[in-house]
Parts: sequence; structure tokens; C-alpha cells
Amino acid sequence: MFFDVKTWKLASVVVMSAAMLAGCGQNNSYVAPPPPQVTVEKPLAQKVTRYFEATGNAAAINSANLVARVSGFLTEIAYKDGMPVKKGTHLFTIEPEPYQLKLQQAKAAEAAAEATAIQTQAEFERQQDLATRQVNSKAAVDNATANRDSAKAKLLQAQADSKQAQINLDYTRVVAPFDGIVAARQVSVGELVGGGGAQVLASIVQLDPIHVNFNASERDVLRVRDMLTRRGETAADLIGTPVEAGLQTDAGYPHKGKLNYIAPSVSAGTGTLAVRAELPNAARQLLPGLFMRIRVPLEESEALLVPSVSLGSDQGGRYVLVADGDNVVQQRKVETGPAVGDRTVIEKGLSADDRVIVAGLMRAIPGQKVDPQTRTAAK
Repeated sequence: MFFDVKTWKLASVVVMSAAMLAGCGQNNSYVAPPPPQVTVEKPLAQKVTRYFEATGNAAAINSANLVARVSGFLTEIAYKDGMPVKKGTHLFTIEPEPYQLKLQQAKAAEAAAEATAIQTQAEFERQQDLATRQVNSKAAVDNATANRDSAKAKLLQAQADSKQAQINLDYTRVVAPFDGIVAARQVSVGELVGGGGAQVLASIVQLDPIHVNFNASERDVLRVRDMLTRRGETAADLIGTPVEAGLQTDAGYPHKGKLNYIAPSVSAGTGTLAVRAELPNAARQLLPGLFMRIRVPLEESEALLVPSVSLGSDQGGRYVLVADGDNVVQQRKVETGPAVGDRTVIEKGLSADDRVIVAGLMRAIPGQKVDPQTRTAAK
């Protein structure tokens, strides 16, 4: 019997398939892949400095307008705009000649009043002496007494006039009231100043040291109060506490100072407490009005830290993934504290023996097993 080519090929396929099926045993089954490897690490336990952190603004410790306290023509401007000056530096001169003449007049009137006072005192003593010998009347003594007292009063008035004239003469020289930077002048030489009241000539700002003003929320105030109660201290004990500050472009907090003021009450409008620090500023890097980051160290305490990369977040807040005793992944809700380098403080939600997944997070699925590889946390 003969087979064509197509029939022969079909028979060959059938025979080969039967042979392959015969070779398959009954013990073959699906083998699940091994659990994915992840790296776990126990939380690092160490002491951490607790900080109060806030934002604030730099402010001049002293700032004043230099005004003309007497009227007259401005005869001299003795500084350059923006120049640093010391306390007492001469800045402006208002024509002094009229005030020198008034001082001379007052001094002359004072000298005349003093001479009259001496004369009336002598006459009073003479009349008293005559009265003791009973050779004059009581009216003469009373008249001498009145003249003496009137002359003394006029002398006091003349002395006051002389002092006032001296003060007005001194006002013709406007000097720096404190060390600082004098701003651009607002008047010119030859201008009549002080005619319509106290006229601003320029302003001066003290930059060293400098203040930083910031606020503490009501929650922070209560937290600090509880800390002080535990330590047996009061808010007054915080004065002098070190303060660290940084500008927006600074890395960290390079500027150091001290706390020097805490408001006595919380503002009902804002619910915040006003606080102020004083910082040295010899290089004048800090200018009034600059935005600043502030932190104040409060206390040092033990804390648990985990690598910041191990933290996740969802609508329920922050969480970490941990491997339990059966190597099953669990999602653990936590409350976080401040960052310390590349780690974050965990306030609640973890124990020191928990194994936190710090690497391989994409392979760790809650409820599924993993193959944890332990890593020791380095301080």
C-alpha cells in the first residue's frame, strides 16, 4: 500500500507527539518563585536634640530719625550717605551764630541777676543786724527780705534761661545717638530746616547686634511649658538660651545668638507668642527685614531614628514597611519628628526591635512574604 507525501508527514507528527506525551511523568507541578529579597534595619536608638523651629525677620536693635530740633539754615553736612559712624559723630550743622548770641545774652542776664542777689542779701543782713539792736523798724526788715527772695528767684530764672540757650546752641550740631549706618540725607546745605517743627534730616540704623523677631504657636507654647514644668523651670529661665539662625540661601544655621525676650502673653488675635533673639552682626551680613529660619535647642532625649528614604505617605499620614516574625510585610503608621541628617525621628508607631525595610521597597508588598537581609544601622 502506498502513502502520498502529505499523509506521511501527518503520520510523523502524530508519532512524535505521542512519544513526547509518553515521556511526561505525573510528578511535574508549578513551583512558586522565592520571596523577593529586601534589606531591613532596626531603628537606631540615640540621643537627639529637640528643637523649636520657626521663621522670622531680622530687625534693627536701634533705629531713629535725625531731626532738626532748632530752626535755621543748614550750613554743613559732615558725613557721606551710608557711612558707618560711632556714637557722638558730628553729622549736620545748623547755623549756630544766632544761638551763640542768645547764649551770651542769657549769660549776661544771669550775671546781672547774680549781682542783684548778692546786693539784696547784703542789705537783708544789714537790716537784720539793725533790728537786733532795735534801731530800725520791722517793715524795713520785711522789705529787705522780700527784695532778697525776689532777687534769688530772678537769678534762678536767669540760670534756667542760660541752660536753655546752651541746649539750643548744642542742638545746632546734630550728632549720632548710637553706633550705626546713616541713611541718605533728605536735606541740602543752605536749606531752611526746623521751621515747621521737627524736620527729618536723615535716619540712622544700628546693625550690630541685630534682633530677629519670630512667633511661637499656641501648641509650641504648651509643649515648651510642659518641658519646663518637668525640669522645674520657668519661662524666665529660657532667656539667654542659644539660638541658631539661617538665611534662605544659607546651608543650615550658621548665625548664632541668644534668646533675649519672650512676650508675657499670647496674642488673642493670632494665637501666637512673640519671641526675640539677639545675634552678633559685626560683618553686617544680616539686614533689617530679611527673612530668617530659626531654631532653638530645648532638650536632649533618647529617640528612635529610621532612614528617611524608608518613609512613605498616603492619605492616612506617614508609614514604614516592616517585616514581622514570619517575614511578612506590614504597613506601620508612624508619627515623625525632626530630621537628623539622612534619618528621621519616629515619635510613635515603632519599637526598637522592629525590622524596618530600608531597601527593596518596590518589591515589598504588605501581606506578602519577603526574604529580609539584615543591615546594622550606623550612628
